[in-house]
Amino acid sequence: MRRAQRCLLGVAIAVLLAIAFAALWPGVLATHDPLQTDVQSALLPPGAEHLFGTDQSGRDVYSRVIHGAGRSLGIGLLATGIALVGGLLLGALAGVAPRGIDAAMMRINDVLMAFPEFLVALVVVAVLGPGPVNIAIAVTLAAGPVYIRLARVQTRTLRVAEHVEAARILGVAPVRAFVRHVAPGVLGSLSVLATIGIGSSILAAAGLSFLGLGPSEPTPEWGLMLAGGRNVLGQAWWISVFPGIAITLTVVSATVVGRILRARGEGRTS
Repeated sequence: MRRAQRCLLGVAIAVLLAIAFAALWPGVLATHDPLQTDVQSALLPPGAEHLFGTDQSGRDVYSRVIHGAGRSLGIGLLATGIALVGGLLLGALAGVAPRGIDAAMMRINDVLMAFPEFLVALVVVAVLGPGPVNIAIAVTLAAGPVYIRLARVQTRTLRVAEHVEAARILGVAPVRAFVRHVAPGVLGSLSVLATIGIGSSILAAAGLSFLGLGPSEPTPEWGLMLAGGRNVLGQAWWISVFPGIAITLTVVSATVVGRILRARGEGRTS
């Protein structure tokens, strides 16, 4: 790995660790109650008392960004984790199923992959209704087809590998051979993809919240904070800019880590 790439990876990991710390222990970093209002302090610019300024209700934007990390990161991790597990199970099933079942599953999967993930998530939320739980379900269903496709390809490749064939010759049961020799390889490939997918899931969840389909006020959530400041962007830019920076740093850092890990797994250094 080149020196510049190592530095980039180190910075990305440091950013993710900082965001994870904020998500797990927001009270350590926050300076104010994220829900406390103070009309007399409304729309104050960034300063010593309020690092990121205040919003229309006088709430501290910095503290709301810190507390919003847990919700935004939590939705992304939950959606990605469910998509990974579901993709592994369905993709592996397609990989070992008879040709007719495999073809039917992949045609349905291809139809879902033909649409942008955000559009699929938007349709699912429109059907299920707004809310953080429904957003997580929507993002999971939108991201799932990619994991299913990769799991199916990896399963079909690994099931005919020499070490798997050797296990079968030695009398290892097919299910046990799959669990011990195929599933770990498939899970490894999906884990690298999931690292990149976390950023996409966070971005999709923030987009849905921005449209008013996620948590409701006064919940501190990055996408909702973006939406809350759009009408006063010219007067109080800090209300939307700082949660926007938080989203950008998280998505870019997760993508950088995922892409570098994928490049290393493929034997490349750039």
